[in-house]
Amino acid sequence: MALWLPVALGCGILLYFQLWFEPSALAQSAFLPPLLLGGWLVGRQAWLAWGMGMLAALLLGFGLAGWHAGRAALPLELPRTAVMVEGLVTDIDRLPEGLRVTLQGATWEGSAPAARHIRVRLRADEQFQPMPGQTIRLRALLRPPSAPTHPGAWDFQRAAWFSGLGGSGFALGPAMLLRDGGEAPALAGLRAEIEARVQASIAGPAGAIAAALITGGQSAIPQAEMNAMRDSGLAHLLSVSGLHIAIVMGLGFTVLRAGLALWPWLALRVNVKLPASLGALALGGFYMLLTGAEVPMQRSFAMAALVTLGLLIGRRALTLRGLAIAFAMVLTLQPAAIMGPSFQMSFAAVLALVAAWEWGRGYVRPQPGGRGWWHRAWLVFLASILTSLLAAAATTPFGLHHFGRLQIYGVAANALAVPLTSLLIMPSALLASLLMPFGLEAWPLRIMAAGVEAVLAIAREVAAWPGASLSATPLPGWGLGLCALGMVWLALWRGPARAAGAALLVIGLASGSASPPPDALISADARLIALRNAQGEVFIQRASGATRFTRDAWLRGWGEAEGAAMPEQGGEAGLDCQGGLCRLRLTADGPMLAMLRHTPPPPRGRAAGRRDTPPPAEAPCGAAEIILSPEPVRGRCEGSVVIDRFSVWRDGAHAVWLTATGPVVLSHRAARGDRPWVPPRPLPRWTPDNLPLASSE
Repeated sequence: MALWLPVALGCGILLYFQLWFEPSALAQSAFLPPLLLGGWLVGRQAWLAWGMGMLAALLLGFGLAGWHAGRAALPLELPRTAVMVEGLVTDIDRLPEGLRVTLQGATWEGSAPAARHIRVRLRADEQFQPMPGQTIRLRALLRPPSAPTHPGAWDFQRAAWFSGLGGSGFALGPAMLLRDGGEAPALAGLRAEIEARVQASIAGPAGAIAAALITGGQSAIPQAEMNAMRDSGLAHLLSVSGLHIAIVMGLGFTVLRAGLALWPWLALRVNVKLPASLGALALGGFYMLLTGAEVPMQRSFAMAALVTLGLLIGRRALTLRGLAIAFAMVLTLQPAAIMGPSFQMSFAAVLALVAAWEWGRGYVRPQPGGRGWWHRAWLVFLASILTSLLAAAATTPFGLHHFGRLQIYGVAANALAVPLTSLLIMPSALLASLLMPFGLEAWPLRIMAAGVEAVLAIAREVAAWPGASLSATPLPGWGLGLCALGMVWLALWRGPARAAGAALLVIGLASGSASPPPDALISADARLIALRNAQGEVFIQRASGATRFTRDAWLRGWGEAEGAAMPEQGGEAGLDCQGGLCRLRLTADGPMLAMLRHTPPPPRGRAAGRRDTPPPAEAPCGAAEIILSPEPVRGRCEGSVVIDRFSVWRDGAHAVWLTATGPVVLSHRAARGDRPWVPPRPLPRWTPDNLPLASSE
């Protein structure tokens, strides 16, 4: 029953993030009464004590999330125009087109040092190569973290709130070194130097991937290679986690144990497994810090520490109990991590693998008499295939929810790429890292480069197969919750009731059909409007300056790979466009949505009164229940809900559903509520209280 306590802890954190308001400090400490009552009931009423323990764990997770949110620094008031920015470089990200620096304690125009860090992308032709610990100055344009692309999408502002990010931007001029020798995070300088030396030795995308496998930074990998790795199901190899730390610690343990065994005096008096295990654990901890201690690495290192402890005391190491402890440890330090795909997919894959091992370990025990090397080789090959299948199946619901994609041939790609990574790439990476202080890393990096090129070739080949990556309608949040609960139920429950977990999984996977996607979307800057007709086809009206990122996020939300341009005339399946007006009606007696096109003014220098473009359409007030417009609709529009440029400026992106009972409108402000990471509703520059005095002239 103790294994369910971390599950309750996670549910409490999820409950906190579902609220539309911030709970009080009293609510955050509500776990204390059930905790004390549960402790008193231990030994008296076992089931009631367990129930109080579950309630206390749930409320503890709720309170932990609120405590972490409350201790975060306040958002920054960033300048609206380009300014000279000065700050301490704490991290370097190598991009395909240049560098991006993270600045701590940044100042501009005499402001106080910022309490949050800022990321600035340097110019592509920047000659100066900053390093962590240096204080630099540059002219940059800064912007706060972005709002969600549409209601229900990934909340960048929430992620920035918990990560300490205050804003990002790009440099408009060259960077200048002001001071050197500042205090940077541990190993940040070493990480940047390793990335630079690896990419100097291995050219092209292979160098970027090789650096990512050593330091964890994926920002330098070109988009084409990222797409190939993703579509082939090999993207997990780029996220430094359990596979990588297991290889590093396994190699370290083997080398240390063999080296200590070569000293007869020590080998006869000391069990060399003890110092070898501790040395391998220290190596794994160093590797975690070097790669930035991301969530998958925290989980992997916590599991590795528990496995090492189990080996030292003679206990079975790989257990669900160890995974539960690692789960609780990560959530205690970073409650917001439970909302991200990295945490969810990492723990889901390991949960499936550990549960399958506990269930099937009796079938793979050595049999008396032995069966020869071929039997062991066949078991290793079969285990690798089953491991890939289990991990892919366990992460599929989470991939559907966050990315709306299915990788069909991931098992085939992993069957070839994982052995290459385990036997060639990571050993070479470890050897290159050890030889780097002596300047001897060139030849192991050449071996590593050959392995990375082979993995890239596999990724490109598999990604090119027909239907390698399919777009699918993302699962809603409640459907993903059912899938997660079903997986946990299958792994932890004992007895005939375990089958209920499979039922929960089926319902969760089918939840997409019960939560229809929106029929219309308008972006937060009103430059992008998309309509979905009765046949599910997506049509997009895109103005100058609209971001491709938002468009791609919308298409993923609809489970579509591409969208068509809004027709100039005509249409089908309920969509009809005539000049400056498009009408959408999904059923004959259903509500109607009207979209106004923006007609740009004639170019300067044309004769007065001459127009080469048709005038903008009049808003069909009263005739359409919903009116979308990229520009403000002047005056009152009786009988219609108007969503125009002012609406999205106040409340962000909007989604519209045309249901049989009437239209449903949801803004991302209404979807998120009044939370610390949600900026307040903006106010116009001129209000009745601050209007300038009229001139007396």
